[in-house]
Amino acid sequence: MLFVTLEKKLPFCYNSFMHFVAVLLQLMGSLAFLLYGMKLMSDGVQKSAGEKLQRALSAMTGNRFKALLTGAFITMIIQSSGATTVMVVTFVNAGLMTLKQSVGVIFGANIGTTVTAWIVSIFGFNFKISSFAFPIFGIGFFLTLTKRNLNKNIGEALMGFGLLFIGLEMLSGALSLKPEQLARFKWFSQMQGLGGFSALLAFIVGILVTATMHSSSAFSAIVITLAYNGIVNWEFAAALTLGSGIGSTVDAILASFNANTNAKRAALIHVLFNVTGTIVALIFFHPFLSLVEFLTPKNANIAIKISILHTAFKTISTILFLPFTDQIVRISEKLIKENAKDKNSFYRLDYVESALGKENVGAYIVRAEKEIANLADLATEMFDKIQIGLQKRDQKFIDEHLEQIERAENYADQMHEQLSRYIVHIEHLAVNEKQLNNLSIMLSIIGELESMTDECLSIGLLLKRSIEKNMQFEIEDTDRLIPYVELVRQFLQFIHININKHLDAEKLEMAKELEDQIDLFRKNLKRIARKRLEKGADVKSELLYIDLVRQIEKIGDRAFGIAEALGQTV
Repeated sequence: MLFVTLEKKLPFCYNSFMHFVAVLLQLMGSLAFLLYGMKLMSDGVQKSAGEKLQRALSAMTGNRFKALLTGAFITMIIQSSGATTVMVVTFVNAGLMTLKQSVGVIFGANIGTTVTAWIVSIFGFNFKISSFAFPIFGIGFFLTLTKRNLNKNIGEALMGFGLLFIGLEMLSGALSLKPEQLARFKWFSQMQGLGGFSALLAFIVGILVTATMHSSSAFSAIVITLAYNGIVNWEFAAALTLGSGIGSTVDAILASFNANTNAKRAALIHVLFNVTGTIVALIFFHPFLSLVEFLTPKNANIAIKISILHTAFKTISTILFLPFTDQIVRISEKLIKENAKDKNSFYRLDYVESALGKENVGAYIVRAEKEIANLADLATEMFDKIQIGLQKRDQKFIDEHLEQIERAENYADQMHEQLSRYIVHIEHLAVNEKQLNNLSIMLSIIGELESMTDECLSIGLLLKRSIEKNMQFEIEDTDRLIPYVELVRQFLQFIHININKHLDAEKLEMAKELEDQIDLFRKNLKRIARKRLEKGADVKSELLYIDLVRQIEKIGDRAFGIAEALGQTV
């Protein structure tokens, strides 16, 4: 009734309102296609090559330039600087990457994210989008119907790529307004004619919209489309683009919640880099735009000009700040002080959930592997202290090494609990069959490693009892233990080297040989101890000696269990 009355009395207002609603609904649908396409493409790429990319991210950061190239390359592939920075925060939190290494990766991610603008500006307006978007989507769909996981993931990425451009075409169509239609949006044109205030307003809009969308790449595509269709002018589009750089930091900020101090510092560096670079660009706004116009070819359209602005802004910022990596790290350390909970002896493994469902399964798995390697290191260090106690059974072992062993075993219990919970959480994410199998094996390995630390503590307590009761072992009995213990230590070293790796048949055979040698050694040592008992040796000492031999052999059993589990990984 209200609309009928409005249509009769105010036909122009009614028509303008209805047209505005129609355009708004078309924009919403177009943006949904665009955003979902980008998400599908990013997810597909990360599923098909994510773990390899994330391992590269944690490894290929030897110096600031290598870190820069790695960050740029990975972001170009997965089309999401937000996903890359979330990985960086996650890896810094896990100790896979130092704070200094993270700086170069963050800078590189900012450059890599500009590729989307170039794809849109080159392909989005110079070709008939439907002529290649629909076939790409179709090919991707049929690939997802295959049984092979890799083909499915590639298909998902292709479908996302197709949807991205379909959404772009719909967006362009919704914004291709005729002059008489543009007149109805006079307020929007007036908003762009307010001088310096217009640029400031556009800058704020860029921040807010990008932060809401969690994607500077998608927002860049929208800005380019608006400018290409004459909805926004050059200066307004430039200010929107600069604002998106700050809005894009929201993912890193969210990822740093509940993370450790260095992870928070990495997120802060990301924010400082984008904010400082943007403020400098705003201060020299018109000279900067003149530089971009100078760099832009004469016959290039405004879409190309915006892409050049985006890339120039990120590249110049990086050139200015990269030489001061050490100083930037020190500033972040002064702004965010060391948290007391990062210094205590309690183990913490927080699940850092990314915003908008950008779950980096591969990054979580890499972090879990790092923690498993740390647990293996802990078990090895405990066994090293046991070796000291076996060679020198004295009060010093009780006062110094046994206390450390007890603390380490308590820490291992915490690792076992929290790491198991962490892996179970990952299993409920969008993992493929291979990842699910490996995660299940990880749980088994964690259990074996924690049991190994229990055995180390048990041996330590046996040694403590032998020292306090002043039990005497024959020198030759102690000498016989040395090669036996060294054999077990060799097996632990084998596990340490191969942890988180697939063991082929040859390495499994090596593990089997070590296990057999340890078993044979145990039988011989127990047989000798029984013979001494039969000859009237001290019963308590001999029984404790047999317990020591048995407990040491159990550590070898745990190591063999881990080797068998590693042989089942894919």
